[in-house]
Amino acid sequence: MKNALVLSLMLVCVSLYAKESKFKIGEMVEGELIIKLKDKQLSKSFYKLNGLEVKKNLDLEIGFFQVVQTNAKNNKSLNSLLHSLNQDPAIEYAEPNYKYQVILNKHNQLDITDVLTNNFATHDPMYNKLWGLENTGNNEPQSRGTNSSPSGVAGADVNALAAWNITKGDRSIKIAVIDTGVDYNHEDLRDNMWVNTAEANGKPGVDDDGNGYVDDIHGYDFANNDGDPMDGNGHGTHCSGTIAAEHDNNKGIAGVMSQAQIVAIKFLTDQGSGSTDDAISAINYATKIGVDIMSNSWGGGGHSRALEEAIELARDRGIIFTAAAGNSASDNDTDPQYPANYPVDNIISVAAHNYNNQLASFSCYGSDTVHVAAPGRNILSTTPGNTYSVYSGTSMATPHVTGVIGLYLSHHGKVNPKVVRDKLMASSVYAGAYARTTISGGRVDAYNFLTDVVTSRPAKPDDSQWQSKSVDIFTTAHPYAENTSLSKTYTHAGAKFMRLKIEKMEIEESYDSLKIFDGKGNIIQTLDGSHSQITTDYVDGDSITVVFESDSSVNGWGVEINEVDYIE
Repeated sequence: MKNALVLSLMLVCVSLYAKESKFKIGEMVEGELIIKLKDKQLSKSFYKLNGLEVKKNLDLEIGFFQVVQTNAKNNKSLNSLLHSLNQDPAIEYAEPNYKYQVILNKHNQLDITDVLTNNFATHDPMYNKLWGLENTGNNEPQSRGTNSSPSGVAGADVNALAAWNITKGDRSIKIAVIDTGVDYNHEDLRDNMWVNTAEANGKPGVDDDGNGYVDDIHGYDFANNDGDPMDGNGHGTHCSGTIAAEHDNNKGIAGVMSQAQIVAIKFLTDQGSGSTDDAISAINYATKIGVDIMSNSWGGGGHSRALEEAIELARDRGIIFTAAAGNSASDNDTDPQYPANYPVDNIISVAAHNYNNQLASFSCYGSDTVHVAAPGRNILSTTPGNTYSVYSGTSMATPHVTGVIGLYLSHHGKVNPKVVRDKLMASSVYAGAYARTTISGGRVDAYNFLTDVVTSRPAKPDDSQWQSKSVDIFTTAHPYAENTSLSKTYTHAGAKFMRLKIEKMEIEESYDSLKIFDGKGNIIQTLDGSHSQITTDYVDGDSITVVFESDSSVNGWGVEINEVDYIE
C-alpha cells in the first residue's frame, strides 16, 4: 500500500524546457565552442576553413571532445557557425562552452566568540545557530546584521535530531562536492575528507593509482588542471560543512552527517566561475572514482548536451546528482536553470526556504521542475582557514539535501537514484509555501525519509466546481508608469480555493511582474509578458492578493483583472 501511495503521489516530472537553438555570446566563455567528434580527429584544414583553433582535447567516457576558439564576434556569426558545424557528418554536435557560477546571494564571516554556547545535541560550540538542523524559532544567525524576521517557525528544519537516532552517517558514503574546491585542512572537515591512499602514499608528480590524474589525494582541480583542489573562494567549503562537518569535536559546527567521505572536485575558479568543459571533466572524474552523490551548487548558461550526457552517465552508474534551483526568484518551468532543469532521473533540484517556513525570496521555483525545498537563508557553515560564515542561496539548501540523502544511503545502502528522489519527495513536509513552487509541495524531512513515511497532501480543486463573479477592477494605467507598485486583495467568505481571471496583460518580460499571493502571504505565481483571457494558478482559502510592479525601463500596456473564480 505504501508503494502505491508513493507512486500515486509522485507524478512524472514533465520536461518543460526547450533546447535552445539560439545562443548568446554573453552566456559563454568568450569565443569558445565544445565540439563532440564522432572520431578522434578532424583535419587541420577543417579548422582553418572554419576559423577555429583547438585549445583542449577531452577524452571522456561520454566521448571525445575538443574545445575550440572561434573568431565569431556577435550572436549572428556565432549561430551561423554553430549551424554549419552541426551539419558536418564528422561532428556529433557543437555547442557553446557555457559559463557557470556559484549560486550565492550574500554572506559574512561570523566570529566564533559571538555564538559559543553549551548545548546537548552535539559538542560543537556553534550548533545553536544551525537552524537548518534544529529550528527553535529564535536561532537564525545574522547575515550582515539582519535576520529573516524577529522569530522563525520552530521545527521548520530537516529534522536532523530525530534522524540521528537512526544514523549519523557512514564513512563508506562518498560525496563529491563539485564546486570551488574544499579546504581539506579545515578543523571541522579534515577527518571527513576522502583520501586516495595510493596517491597519499605515493610519489609526488606521479599518477600512482593509474586513474589518469596526478596527486589527486583529496580530489582534483579542473580549473587549474592539477591535483590540489584547495578552495580559495569559500563556497565549496561552506557547502561541505553543511553536508558533513564532524560532530562532537568541540570545533565550530555539525553537518547533517557526522561521517562521510567528502571528495573535493574543483571546476569553479577562486572567483566562483567555470565552464562546460571543466564541468563535464569534473563529473566524469566523480563518476570514474565511484562516488555515491554529487552535490552541485552552481548554474548558468543554456542547455548543454555534453553536460546532460555527463549527468546521464552518472545516473547509469547509480549516482545521485543534487542541484541548486537558482537564486533569480524565477519560475524554472518557463525559465530553465541548468544543470537543475535537465530531465534526468538522478537529478534532484532544490529550492531554498527560510526559517519562517517560507520560500526564500531569492529562490527559483517550479511546480513541474523543482523537487523539494530545504533550508537556504542565513546558513552558518565552514569557510577556509578554520573560519565560519553565514551564506544564503539555493547553494546552501542543496548540501542540506545532499547530507540527508547521505544519511539515507548510510541506513538503507545503495538505492536507485529515481527511487531515492521519489521517496524524498513523498516524505517531505507539505506547506502552502511550497505547494505551487515544487513538485512535492514540501520541505525535506530526514526522519520521514529514513523511515519511509509518506506524508499527506491536501486535495486539489475539482475543475468542474469553479464559479465566477465580477469584482472591483484591478487595473494599471495604460500604459503604466515607471516604478509602479499596485496591489489588491480579493476575498470570498467560505471559499476553499480562489483564482483570478486576467482579461489582458502586456508587461515587460523579466523586469516587470504580476505576482499572486495566498492569504498567508505565500507567493503562488509570477507572471510577465503578454496574455489575454487567462486564469492564474489557484490559492487555498478565501483570500487572494495580486501585486503589480514595474521597473524604470520599458513600459507596456499594463494589466486588467475584473473577475474572480472560487470553489466553496
